Amino acid sequence: MYFLRRAAFLMFLCVGFAGMIASAQSGNADADKLFNTARSFITAGDYSNAVLVLNRAIELEPQNLEFRKQLAFTYYLQHDLDKADDIIKTLLKRDDADVQTYQIAGDILQARRDLKGAEKNYDRGIRKFPNSGELHNEMGLLYFNERKYTDALKYWIKGIEVAPAYAANYYNAARTYFYSNDKFWAILYGEIFINLERNSTRTAEMRGILLESYKSLFNNPDALSPALPSLDDSKKSGQDDIPDFRHAVLNTIAKSSSVVMHGVTPDALIMLRTRFILEWRRFYKLYYPYALFDFQQQLLKNGLFEAYNQWIFGPAANQANYRTWTQLHKEDYDRLMQYFQQTPLRPKAGEFYQKDKIDYQPLQQ
Repeated sequence: MYFLRRAAFLMFLCVGFAGMIASAQSGNADADKLFNTARSFITAGDYSNAVLVLNRAIELEPQNLEFRKQLAFTYYLQHDLDKADDIIKTLLKRDDADVQTYQIAGDILQARRDLKGAEKNYDRGIRKFPNSGELHNEMGLLYFNERKYTDALKYWIKGIEVAPAYAANYYNAARTYFYSNDKFWAILYGEIFINLERNSTRTAEMRGILLESYKSLFNNPDALSPALPSLDDSKKSGQDDIPDFRHAVLNTIAKSSSVVMHGVTPDALIMLRTRFILEWRRFYKLYYPYALFDFQQQLLKNGLFEAYNQWIFGPAANQANYRTWTQLHKEDYDRLMQYFQQTPLRPKAGEFYQKDKIDYQPLQQ
């Protein structure tokens, strides 16, 4: 089993930190200048000077939540957990305590090895911010590192439901399902993640997970059983009930599974997934609107579906072959990158279909 390390501090220094900086502007030019100076010290790893400058900024703006949050977080980075804890406890009592306040509090509590306290903190945060993808992800990581894999998945899946545009829950859910006997959700959540976070080390990892998940799917004779109910069968028998989302997807994939009989390769997956989209559009699109499949359909319509599939599967299948493909199809590759910028995948609220019971079953070796 793999280990999911916590990296909340990287989130603040990288992706999340930019948002914190933007919202920290107080209107006091001197205080804002001090805050930006502190940011530079933090980026350089000079936490002592960052603390000094942040305290000066707080003297000018005593009630500024962002300044005090960053001070607590800087003490956490400096491993001065007592001071960090004192500050964050005060901030949690404020009416304007936000999602990041609960995230920082959770980091501090876990650093103090108070896992029960961290759990209660995230629970309070989720009750206050029920649509926070960040806090659902944090709770999932907490449970995962306690080896409570089912509980972790429940929070990541709930995070996907309430915050469909937040990438980390897709990453952790797909990664966990990959190490289970159920590759179905690893395939869907993995591809969505790759689109939401297109250029990171996690993206490269997820490409491999996605390709291997497809291989595992076709190596499992039960996963694509012909006994799965289909819309055609329901109509012929006079039944009005439609297969659930999972069965509908698997049944549609099964109809074209012969194209991978010689191996699961990027070219075979292009054929498989093209047929899937055409078939899905015919039967199930109205019953199960799904942003990922709509996105694929638009790529197909715009003549970019082959390039898209090469971009997803090519690097994981064979890096050298992928480089050759990009050189020979530079125009298509450039058009795809431009398309990503202009028309990115945007998962939609309400398109959540994981209704089956969440129960982590580890991969049988």
